[in-house]
Amino acid sequence: MDFYERVRFVMNHIPYGKAATYGQIALLCGKPRNSRQVGYALNRRLGGKDLPAHRVVNASGYLSGAASFRTPDTQKKLLEAEGVIVDDENRVDLKRFGWHHALEDALEFREWFEQNGI
Repeated sequence: MDFYERVRFVMNHIPYGKAATYGQIALLCGKPRNSRQVGYALNRRLGGKDLPAHRVVNASGYLSGAASFRTPDTQKKLLEAEGVIVDDENRVDLKRFGWHHALEDALEFREWFEQNGI
């Protein structure tokens, strides 16, 4: 299994104008305890250079990827450009702007992983 390939696939499915958590991505990759590994993959660009990394926040909705961007406010600007409201504490309301994937999404991802041997 190539975890980083799975991260790339899942991340490319985060809808425009939505945010996902590190743990949510790990869960959809089939490794629910690997949220830190998702962060590592994004920081090191192990899933590729063109991932929508700005759409990933921590479990409480806080922007936590500032070190991965050229400037500390890049993530906030990119999210706001998509219509996501980031409050004064650099937090996204996940109830409103979170990616609420369905069981069907998880099953589709698992099927794709199996078909592609990752």
